[in-house]
Amino acid sequence: MKLTVAQALIRFLDQQYVERDGVEHKFFAGCFGIFGHGNVGGIGQALFENPEFRYYQARNEQAMVHTAVAYSKMKNRLETFACTSSIGPGATNMVTGAALATINRIPVLLLPGDIFATRHIGPVLQQLEDPSNADASVNDTFKPVSRFWDRVNRPEQLISSLLQAMRVLTSPAETGAVTICLPQDVQAEAYDYPEEFFKKRVWYMGRPLPDAQLLQRAAQIIKEAKKPMIIAGGGVIYSEACSTLAEFSKNTGIAVAETFAGKGSLNFDHPLNLGAAGATGTEGANAYAAEADVVIGVGTRYSDFTMASHTAFQNPNVKFININIAEFDAYKQSALPLTGDAKTTLEALGRLLGGYKTSKEYQEQAAAYNVSWDLKVAEAYAVVAEDSMSQAEVIGAVNSFAGPKDVMVCAAGSMPGDLHKLWRCTDPKNFHLEYGYSTMGYEIAGGLGVKMADPSREVYVMVGDGSYLMLSSEIVTAVQEGVKLTIVLINNHGYASIGGLSKSLGSEGFGTQYRYRGEKHFDGDALPYDLATNAESLGATVLRTSNESSFKAALEQAKKNANTTVIYIETPPERKMAGYGHAWWEVPVSEVSNTASIQEAYEKLTLNKKRQRWHL
Repeated sequence: MKLTVAQALIRFLDQQYVERDGVEHKFFAGCFGIFGHGNVGGIGQALFENPEFRYYQARNEQAMVHTAVAYSKMKNRLETFACTSSIGPGATNMVTGAALATINRIPVLLLPGDIFATRHIGPVLQQLEDPSNADASVNDTFKPVSRFWDRVNRPEQLISSLLQAMRVLTSPAETGAVTICLPQDVQAEAYDYPEEFFKKRVWYMGRPLPDAQLLQRAAQIIKEAKKPMIIAGGGVIYSEACSTLAEFSKNTGIAVAETFAGKGSLNFDHPLNLGAAGATGTEGANAYAAEADVVIGVGTRYSDFTMASHTAFQNPNVKFININIAEFDAYKQSALPLTGDAKTTLEALGRLLGGYKTSKEYQEQAAAYNVSWDLKVAEAYAVVAEDSMSQAEVIGAVNSFAGPKDVMVCAAGSMPGDLHKLWRCTDPKNFHLEYGYSTMGYEIAGGLGVKMADPSREVYVMVGDGSYLMLSSEIVTAVQEGVKLTIVLINNHGYASIGGLSKSLGSEGFGTQYRYRGEKHFDGDALPYDLATNAESLGATVLRTSNESSFKAALEQAKKNANTTVIYIETPPERKMAGYGHAWWEVPVSEVSNTASIQEAYEKLTLNKKRQRWHL
């Protein structure tokens, strides 16, 4: 079949499927893109001629990758999007999205335009020129943040490149961003492609089991444990192993703490659910972590938040057993590595444990922590003032109003820590929080992807003024596509999260408030920006609120609305939930300073570092 590279690319992508547990899924839901001279005459024309492979018009290249990632995360990595950009800034705008996808282990295909392969007319507009490397391109910046990277300089190279790309995208162990750079002239070049290349292709996603001897060893270690605990990561949800984990926990009596990506693995009221793990953790989770003699990590990559900067697990004899599809993650913390699928591995381990069960006292204490923490959540959700609401109170109003299958979407800032501790999960997909890369601006674009993945659910995007100012453009895309979001826009006039961190480090919140420049720093009056009016200008319906009654009324109205609605409220920046137990996160403090508050912060850092451990 004589086709251009771009035409062959789209035809191939449209025939890719994945299968897991006997169920087929079409892998690509379409293509997001912004056209420029680097892709309009290639991929742009191919998409124009193939409307069955649906094209979505984005407003920001970073945002469209976020949307694709959120969609794929919602689909448990069984479906995703392709994203195309022009050369130059359009391409490099996608680098942040690529890093987010790879760090979170989520598949997305990136197709940036590139310079002319012939080099006859170089340097073309937006071309990087490196005197020592004629082949250099800004697209080389994708290499460290992609799980597979290639540049197609000849039409026939597309065949092997796409097959390798699909191998990585559909591998639970290797998945992440895949980047195929497409020189703009090559996109439009034709080649006689074999017809077999465009036949329906199904990529099988298996459920591999770990080595049998390692399973036996793991079972023996657990049988000897008095205070084991499970750390549930995102792999539990992607493997669709939540009910398996619940059964495993019930049968063994082992309590569970959840990472950001793993929150929702168990319902919030499960008696053995200790809640959030680590630096943003709950009282019970951190208490059990401090004494745990065996830690069973399921689908977690053990970020510094989960590990509380290596201060969470204080038992000198603690052992780790890691269940993970990726060998790289399975070996972390010098663990006994059970490299395999979370669902089948938990089932196999459960059979080997037989009648093993933790003590009655252990289980009763876990259940007591579950109940006592929920009382703290209720207290945090209770509105104190008549004329204002704190951030925790806003979260509580949304959590209480939302249905059991509705989805909360958030990312960076001060809200993730509060949400990790406070949000009452009633469904594995109820809590959608991007914290692997903690990317400001993910929220609205991510909410769009979540809603596209499951239109039957109400989607509540929770975003602060800092993230909104960075990336709110996809409100326009939601309006264009008729995708309804409810966006809760909280304005605390600055970077509340980093402001609080700055104060804890003795730096007095320097550079974190949105104020006019004064004589010394930014200590003048508050800046007069109007985010509510801005959201209206982008096509959203905006409901301005100021207290509990108006906020609850707005939630009711937003649910009735058929279009994207923004609920705007201002909150004080300082009213947030405190940390519990070993809830510490290491951030450097100046070793030498003339400021007393910084000197004091350094002393605290020194004391906390004494609790850090190597798990060897």
